[in-house]
Amino acid sequence: MSDQGHKTLYGAPDLALFYDAVNRWDADFDYCMALAAEAKSVLDLGCGTGELASAIAQHLGIQRVTGVDPAAAMLDIARKRPGGDKVAWIEGDARSVRLGERFDLVVLTGHVFQVFLTPDDQRAVLATIAAHLDRGGRFIFDSRNLANGVKENRTRNDAMQRLNHPQLGEVEAWNVSSYDPRTRVLTYENGYRIISTGQEHSGSAKIHYTPQEELADMITSAGLVVEKWLGDWRGGPYHSGAKEIIPVGRLA
Repeated sequence: MSDQGHKTLYGAPDLALFYDAVNRWDADFDYCMALAAEAKSVLDLGCGTGELASAIAQHLGIQRVTGVDPAAAMLDIARKRPGGDKVAWIEGDARSVRLGERFDLVVLTGHVFQVFLTPDDQRAVLATIAAHLDRGGRFIFDSRNLANGVKENRTRNDAMQRLNHPQLGEVEAWNVSSYDPRTRVLTYENGYRIISTGQEHSGSAKIHYTPQEELADMITSAGLVVEKWLGDWRGGPYHSGAKEIIPVGRLA
């Protein structure tokens, strides 16, 4: 058993340390960097440990970059990144945060939208996007497509892998999950064991799978317009069996 107990996923410092080891730079960040190159201000909602926001500020030279996340432990990591001193880090909830600013680009990567489990919560996040999007600006976020399948009912042994952590050395990592088709909610636990010490750390979370047609209705109701739907982060168009549901849009 973990000497740290069972915690909300990545909400505590010991778990936040593992986030970057399993969530590496990928095509979603590349795509958002390309969008950000055309912007003068960027808001990253659910910024996590700040890898994308810091890179935008450091490598694109954008003067106004803001990262928002509810986990103080994640933001502590973000502040120490190269380029982290160029970003305004805000501890806040994407459903309710109001910064009194508008941005050329609002992004939510890493399937952040799926952590909001109810239609009311999802509508609140879309309202936050609309409240912070400048006229002529764009938004983008991603949600896994239920029609592409759900990685459900995985056991610890099914998903065990070994990682090299820059601070902790070799680590065993696993993911255990179960899916409720009635609610379309996947419950999962991420766990880690530090090989050198035997210490285990784990935390749980839930995500919701929302069909594209439901997302489209909510986006329209929020006063937003989708310019294009992507089915992957390499720019492929959305189709019914696509891996991702990625709306790119603007204010109506």
